[in-house]
Amino acid sequence: MAHKEAEAARSKAELKNLRIQINPHFLLNTLNNIYALTAFDTQKAQDAIMELSKLLHHVLYDNQEQYVDIDKEARFLKNYVNLMQIRLTANTDVQMNIKIPENNCIHIAPLIFISLIENAFKHGVSATQDGFIYIDLHADNSCITFSIENSYFPKNEKDRSGHGIGLKQVAKRLQLIYPNAYEWTRNINETKTVYKSTIKIYDTKLYNNR
Repeated sequence: MAHKEAEAARSKAELKNLRIQINPHFLLNTLNNIYALTAFDTQKAQDAIMELSKLLHHVLYDNQEQYVDIDKEARFLKNYVNLMQIRLTANTDVQMNIKIPENNCIHIAPLIFISLIENAFKHGVSATQDGFIYIDLHADNSCITFSIENSYFPKNEKDRSGHGIGLKQVAKRLQLIYPNAYEWTRNINETKTVYKSTIKIYDTKLYNNR
């Protein structure tokens, strides 16, 4: 019994530490994107700051909860995509499909998917070539499925921005929050031009009561 309590306390502390790390990582990446806008389009930079303000409450406060309503999380993801699109040119096709039943009671760990979207905008966008980012979020009372597929433009090896911190956090949080109840597949096609990542979280009814 004491061992189980100690293990639970350790997991809780590790989750809290991961949540603390998410905030500065997310904000730093977002502010870097806004800073890039200021160099060539101050109006877009102002629009981006307004969009960021919509995200801050979720990042700073809702992120402290173990679970949030999936509708709230979906709105956050959509607002983030809107923010990132501000700096894109017309050569990148971004589509987001959300399918969640009305009047649901489904909950999800906050910000569990955001790093995958950040990663797509980092590697799926080119200033000179056409690209795409397709995002799907489907949920019912037995499974939550998040899938993202994007064109893949490998970054220069010297570009160490982020160091993969976000994706490592996703893996750790999935293991701690949804042990034995998730699948995460990632692959790049044979020509190394398309990347796809899919997370499935099963038996969401087990997590409907926070």
